[in-house]
Amino acid sequence: MAFFRSIQLSETHPIVHGDGVYLRAPQMSDFNSWSELRERSRDFLTPWEPTWPEDDLTRPSFRRRLRRYAEDTRCDLAYAFLMFRKADNELLGGITLTNVRRGVAQAASMGYWVGAPFAAQGFMTDGVSALVPFVFDVLRLHRVEAACIPTNQPSIRLLERTGFKREGYAREYLCINGLWQDHLLYARLRGD
Repeated sequence: MAFFRSIQLSETHPIVHGDGVYLRAPQMSDFNSWSELRERSRDFLTPWEPTWPEDDLTRPSFRRRLRRYAEDTRCDLAYAFLMFRKADNELLGGITLTNVRRGVAQAASMGYWVGAPFAAQGFMTDGVSALVPFVFDVLRLHRVEAACIPTNQPSIRLLERTGFKREGYAREYLCINGLWQDHLLYARLRGD
């Protein structure tokens, strides 16, 4: 049992509504839309993501991904969301809360991606803005963290626009696109 967990597992993965977008847990029925958007966006996403496994966009890989997401959610370790446009239910991208830490930390790390056709249109700002209340009010965390490569100006602007504060610089923090890359560290606190 997680120390300081004060939510019921059945409450942990609702649909999260934002301005023009909503977030929900990925489902097997999302495979075609997800794989098509990821493939269309491969060149756009590659500089900012870990190297994709060779079978990443296959149905069996997606099924394994969903099983891992479900287990992580059940254990209160991570929460994965896909983001959709409200107007037409179009898949736009995804946001994941990982490394949930209970006890004295009450924190999680946030990662996100948006498909190339939907970049620079404010969708991710709306998605992150919608997810922050879920982090604090539903998961009852105190802190959510994010990191981005220093040259990723759109990600820096997104984090700052959504109330995250820059806290530091981590050398060779994550292996992105096959290289250990430095990252800027950001966080948002419940009281921010």
